[in-house]
Amino acid sequence: MDYRTIDKEAVERREKLCQAIPDVMKGFAGMRDAAFKDGALTAKTKALIAVALGVSVRCDACVTAHMQNAVRAGATREELAEAVGVAVMMGGGPSSVYAAAVLEAYDQFYAK
Repeated sequence: MDYRTIDKEAVERREKLCQAIPDVMKGFAGMRDAAFKDGALTAKTKALIAVALGVSVRCDACVTAHMQNAVRAGATREELAEAVGVAVMMGGGPSSVYAAAVLEAYDQFYAK
């Protein structure tokens, strides 16, 4: 699977949604920004939680976007692997497919 294409298409769809319902999407962006701020949990921890949730709901675009956000927040490939390990434990076989997708997406974006 080409995760760069998945990411690009998701960004394009989100931009169209922002044009169609700007007030709603502005509110969503504000909620997202507040949710991912450092607090009792670091932004990195919150981003890793989002990756695991993307795996559990089996969302390719979520996996790609939140994996990148986690890396920007300082997460390593090893931390991503452990986070998706928890998602696999909770979600079983179907989640294992998306857990592997996180690492594949990481490699596509960041492996040299």
